[in-house]
Amino acid sequence: MSKLRTADEVAMLIEDGMTIGISLMGLAGWAEEVAQAIERRFLETGHPRDLTIVSSSGAGDDKEYGVTRFGHEGMVKRWIAGIMRQAPNMGKLVQENKIEAYNFPQGVVVQLWREIAAKRPGLITKVGLGTYIDPRIEGGKMNSKTTKDLIKVIEIDGEEYLLYPSFHVDVALIRGSVADENGNLTMDREGILLEALPLAQAAKNCGGIVIAQAEEIAQANTLHPKHVRVPGILVDYIVQPTKPEHHMQTEAQYYVPSFAGEVKIPLSAVPSMPLDERKIIARRAAMELIPGAIVNLGIGIPADVAAVAAEEDVSHLMTLTTEAGTIGGVPASPPDFGHSYNPEAVIEHHAQFDFYDGGGIDIAFLGMAQADKDGNVNVTKFGNRVVGSGGFINISQNSRKVVYCGTFTAGGLKVEVKDGKLIIAQEGKYKKFVEQVDQISYSGKYASQVGQPAVYVTERAVFTLDKEGLTLTEIAPGIDLEKDVLAQMGFKPIISPDLKTMDLGMFSEKWGGLAEIVNAKSK
Repeated sequence: MSKLRTADEVAMLIEDGMTIGISLMGLAGWAEEVAQAIERRFLETGHPRDLTIVSSSGAGDDKEYGVTRFGHEGMVKRWIAGIMRQAPNMGKLVQENKIEAYNFPQGVVVQLWREIAAKRPGLITKVGLGTYIDPRIEGGKMNSKTTKDLIKVIEIDGEEYLLYPSFHVDVALIRGSVADENGNLTMDREGILLEALPLAQAAKNCGGIVIAQAEEIAQANTLHPKHVRVPGILVDYIVQPTKPEHHMQTEAQYYVPSFAGEVKIPLSAVPSMPLDERKIIARRAAMELIPGAIVNLGIGIPADVAAVAAEEDVSHLMTLTTEAGTIGGVPASPPDFGHSYNPEAVIEHHAQFDFYDGGGIDIAFLGMAQADKDGNVNVTKFGNRVVGSGGFINISQNSRKVVYCGTFTAGGLKVEVKDGKLIIAQEGKYKKFVEQVDQISYSGKYASQVGQPAVYVTERAVFTLDKEGLTLTEIAPGIDLEKDVLAQMGFKPIISPDLKTMDLGMFSEKWGGLAEIVNAKSK
């Protein structure tokens, strides 16, 4: 018997108070056809209401598609999410204290589905210790309405861990490319595999239901068994979208063959970046590379490291990965984040975080919105504006080395390079190096305890994390230490007795010095 249903039919199965688990990143994996039907039913009838929504990653397209479909007062009671931006209606409810909001690290959510599926008590991990996720600090609670502690500190053999407890899952909302009439689901046209399989297992073993959106329907027993990513025994209902835009591969693209691994596209030479603050930061950050490095690049300036590496002809010396599961190739920027052009391999979301959490990344280049005297970094919350950590905590805490990349100040900063010297033409309005960050997304204290090297790179200064706190080690040529650095900070850092000038070659239009620097190191 076919499991094919309309979106309106499956929307009627969602009851008040249910917990819905969702597999997505941006719009990858997102069942938009089903979500619209659930939203439509609520607007017409007031049901379902008081839902708990659990999502691991980017929650939509920052506009009308994605988890924002559930952002109506009364529809959702609690939201547990890896990232809370990209769903404006839901974010507004969080800011207005109209729903409970918890931020769990992205890797924790995708791994937690396996613990629930196996009926284990929860996920035990060190991810989040010392950050705002730690229940002794904030417990991942993102507004004042959220009061209950869900995360626990436990001790095993004298070491501290966090326990993220298992919970009941009523509905799994997943997506694939082709489903046969038995519910077997492939993902050949999807750009990333995500966590559909463990989520479906979790829902089924909780006695819940699994709803899968599939772009094409095939006759029963006609799919190649090794192409099936979620077996039909786990899928209760299949919904076929009525419009292509309800099955987007990314936030911006309906379908890119290279993301799906169906073709290898010729990668044109990466155009040179202008010699501005971003390029200076990326050049200096790239100096931390080592031959053969397995690398993760964050969004924003960290992504420019790839462009610098290409320009300096050292791309072959590293392998770029994304937390979504791509390995090799060239990671795409937002709005296609998480995907890669010409990946060598694509593995499942939770499997990638197994590798990341175990220290598989040699170097992570990540963003930096705020940093303080203790080396703490904030990228997750600013006032009442909630963002969430995504994979930041997993990645920053477990990489063998982390390099933070960001401008020294924010809000109108303008720089010029003249005669090999950096000139601050207009200072930014906001200090990014503050006495205490608004929220601890990265704990400098924890990093020091475990001996993790950390470097903080800006266009005018470089810092390292030492046991005593943040230490200034380099300044750019042409920069005045007192006026351009210390006066623009909310605290006075430790100043290295061996304070150096940043590599002069980086302040030339043509550098050509990176290969020698990287090759001089051994892994």
